[in-house]
Amino acid sequence: MKTFNHLVLLVFAATILLSCGADSTQMYTNITGKAGEMVVIVSKESWEAEPGKIMRETLAQSHAGLPQDEPMFDLIDIPHAAFKDIFKTARNIVRTSISANTEKSGISFTDDVWAYPQATVLITAKTADEFVQIFEENKDKILSYFVAAEKERITMNYRKVYEKAVFNTLNTELGITMQVPPGFRIMEKQKDFIWVQYDTPDIIQGIVVYTYPYVSDSAFTVDYQLPIRDSLLKKYVPGPTEGSYMTTEKRIDQIFNVLKHNGNYAAEMRGLWRVENDFMGGPYIALSELDASNQRVINAFGFVYAPSKDKRNFLRQVEAMIYSLKQNNQADNDKLNQQDVEIQVEG
Repeated sequence: MKTFNHLVLLVFAATILLSCGADSTQMYTNITGKAGEMVVIVSKESWEAEPGKIMRETLAQSHAGLPQDEPMFDLIDIPHAAFKDIFKTARNIVRTSISANTEKSGISFTDDVWAYPQATVLITAKTADEFVQIFEENKDKILSYFVAAEKERITMNYRKVYEKAVFNTLNTELGITMQVPPGFRIMEKQKDFIWVQYDTPDIIQGIVVYTYPYVSDSAFTVDYQLPIRDSLLKKYVPGPTEGSYMTTEKRIDQIFNVLKHNGNYAAEMRGLWRVENDFMGGPYIALSELDASNQRVINAFGFVYAPSKDKRNFLRQVEAMIYSLKQNNQADNDKLNQQDVEIQVEG
């Protein structure tokens, strides 16, 4: 009987270990802190010197495409001795070690060290000058790592619970899917054009999805895209007063980058929008993606209206929504060699 009981206990223990291995997130505490917060473990001396300066200049630099200055991350500096359990569950952590006794200088990126879903970076150096050099060489990678972690956290939530009416309409009408949180409603639906929106008395978050034919290499340029977008916004997205309508703010330059999304050629544009003949306005982010098999460009224009409020986190939420875009015919596009598609990206 003892042998049998021992065998049962071994099987039970193995089952627990296997189940934890199948879903390692069960072993972690949930992250804490507000969206956009970052804990930096650093000595007071280093924080007030060059190592702190370069970290602030990089991680707390102004977020692109907002109407007022807001940092990329809200930094909270903590001395090493104070780094206790209460801070170890922070969503974003930068740990520093600057000491002559350091055995190996360098940088490492590790997910989920003390909580889930957590992003941590460890930077070790023998001197302050060496720390600055390591950080300078890796600052773009560091910033991208934390930005991607923030976006993925939002996206994870939207995958779990999303507005099925919007999901199904985009799927049926445009042949794409996108996850937006519950509460979004369809404001306008036309051929190749759908506008969805979530609004409260304080904020508006909206997404306009539309397509146009891919007939020219210039389809992925600012000069080509802006007139198309503004004509559709004028036609289908009215403002609050007679004769008012949404348009792009052109008194500042648009921020334009070429990238890949879902393996497809794509471009991202950021800037400000405004309402013609009214006083509304705010930031936007737009994603344009090539649907090569259908010879069309799919566009998702996300915008935020939040007067007298910080807008960074609202815009990041919209960004996560539009980047959840997937094409129903992606398998067909995967078969095409999009590297052979020459696209003019200037202008």
